Amino acid sequence: MTQSDNKAWLSIIGIGEDGIAGLSKSACVAIDTAEIFVGGKRHLAMLGNDKRPQMTWDSPLLKTIDKIRTLKNKQVCVLATGDPMCFGIGETLIREFGPQHCRVIAHQSAFSMACARLGWSMAEVDTLTLHGRPLSMVNSYLRPHAKLLILSADGNTPKQLAQALKTSGYGQSLMTVLEHMGGPKEKRFEGVAKSWRRKNCDLNTIAVHCIPDPGLPAHTRLAGLPDELYQQDGMLSKQDVRAITLAAIAPAPGQLLWDVGAGAGSIAIEYLRAEPTARAIAIERNTQRMALIAANAENLGVPQLQIVQGEAPEVLKSLEKPQVIFIGGGVSNAKILRYCWRVLPKGGRLIANAVTMEGQTCLYDFMKRQGGQLSQVSISKMTAMGNLHAWRAMATVIQYKGMKS
Repeated sequence: MTQSDNKAWLSIIGIGEDGIAGLSKSACVAIDTAEIFVGGKRHLAMLGNDKRPQMTWDSPLLKTIDKIRTLKNKQVCVLATGDPMCFGIGETLIREFGPQHCRVIAHQSAFSMACARLGWSMAEVDTLTLHGRPLSMVNSYLRPHAKLLILSADGNTPKQLAQALKTSGYGQSLMTVLEHMGGPKEKRFEGVAKSWRRKNCDLNTIAVHCIPDPGLPAHTRLAGLPDELYQQDGMLSKQDVRAITLAAIAPAPGQLLWDVGAGAGSIAIEYLRAEPTARAIAIERNTQRMALIAANAENLGVPQLQIVQGEAPEVLKSLEKPQVIFIGGGVSNAKILRYCWRVLPKGGRLIANAVTMEGQTCLYDFMKRQGGQLSQVSISKMTAMGNLHAWRAMATVIQYKGMKS
């Protein structure tokens, strides 16, 4: 027994479709010694005619967590589906009560069972859940030949997902729906997204082998999506510059980005696509562009992007402080540069792009005061001139990159 086991009063037991009979000896001991149970109705029903106190989950979930908090002098047992640490309640409970007070005994996850049935390697698939999350999140995972395993929100999810794949240009994708894995009611349904007809599926996990329609612009998790994937009014960091900028920003787990003067929102969107655990706020003063940013975030799979309308630097003062800031619009305003640098923590990063002479001058003056580095990004593309061809230069971009010491 470990030291953390001595302090643990909250057992979190993963349980499968085979019920109590499929549990390990240690899980059965935790159930036998429990004084009160917490779980969904389906899980609690597996206990049979057990007379010990039971609680089902409230909505919102925090109501039940507050009740659990009052039970620290008792042995509490939470029953959960599969692996509680895989998009499950275990993550929430450990965050609330600390790992030293929790004992997690996992069952097989739906993902591991799905891989076993499909012959897929877990190391080669992307896993996500749509339970309590928008369907558009799937869009950030779509790319040619990717393999996805998705926990459904409900029985309608497979049909909704098939339609979403079709709309996104992945109607050729192969879908497999696995119901009630590991139990006597297990079933399997297969089909192609564009012709999916089954309306309802019971408790299920969905496997998707992503196959793009012919001619679809390439989707990638790397920075630099094709410009045509964005709705925009001309205020868009072009593909090549965007890729260079995201490399300078260097998305990192859990870090918050401010995208100041967001335009079409492309920098914040690709920041979130590159690092799913990161967060971002797109700040834009133009009200018409707010709708463009929202549409792009939805279409490209990052509906969690926070969008704020207002004039910098004033609107920035009420926002959560970031670890990294990108300034794409308003860089010629020295007040914005000074304020953004001031709110960054030690080790925080500021990246800014300028096209106009005024913006470039501002960045040069800022570099002289605060240090950092300026780079010149010059890109030319070959274009036709009648029967001949010539290089056409894009607007030169001056990029500032600095880290606060």
